[in-house]
Amino acid sequence: MSGLDVNQLLEAVYETVYMTFVSLLFATIFGLLIGILIFATSSNGLFEHKVLNRIVDAIVNVLRAIPFIILLILVIPLTKALVGTMLGASAALPSLILASTPFYARMCVIAFQEVNHGTIEAAKSMGASHSEIIRKVLIKESLPSLVSGITVTAISLIGYTAMAGAIGAGGLGYLAYTYGYARRNNAVLYTSTIIIVLLVFLIQWVGDAIVKKIDHR
Repeated sequence: MSGLDVNQLLEAVYETVYMTFVSLLFATIFGLLIGILIFATSSNGLFEHKVLNRIVDAIVNVLRAIPFIILLILVIPLTKALVGTMLGASAALPSLILASTPFYARMCVIAFQEVNHGTIEAAKSMGASHSEIIRKVLIKESLPSLVSGITVTAISLIGYTAMAGAIGAGGLGYLAYTYGYARRNNAVLYTSTIIIVLLVFLIQWVGDAIVKKIDHR
């Protein structure tokens, strides 16, 4: 490849966007549920359970501590079982989800801790159920922080997809390494890098705009 193949570039962009947002969807759902579980089972939580809290919290911390490139290798058996191959954009999803879910879960816990405890206690005194407190108080009051967390997670996922691409997952990382760096094609290398940077800026801009719109504090 001596120049810049536009079709190949567009396919790489699609694969990066696909990996990022499919992983983000699952990370947001699973991370939110885990974050609620950790917060609710903590001391003075909605349904305090120290043992469960410590177990879930430890699992989150362990997964967050594993470097993504190592996690990619560790998850290969699971990836092959689920997808049938370790190559391609879909094959990167299990490791991307495993890496981003605990990351977002921790951000959810931090967001929930910022909610005024008095508001939660007031809802309890008014007879609100646990599910109502979670939906109408906890999530509603922390929504701007939760959205900010989604933005940060999405940006982290862009970086993860680039690393995954370097070992065959596809996307802009794969294009930059295989057709740019390895073949000394600076046009591909720099163009891929610029697009990744633009994607990060776009995600940050959209995230900030949404937070500004919903933050009435």
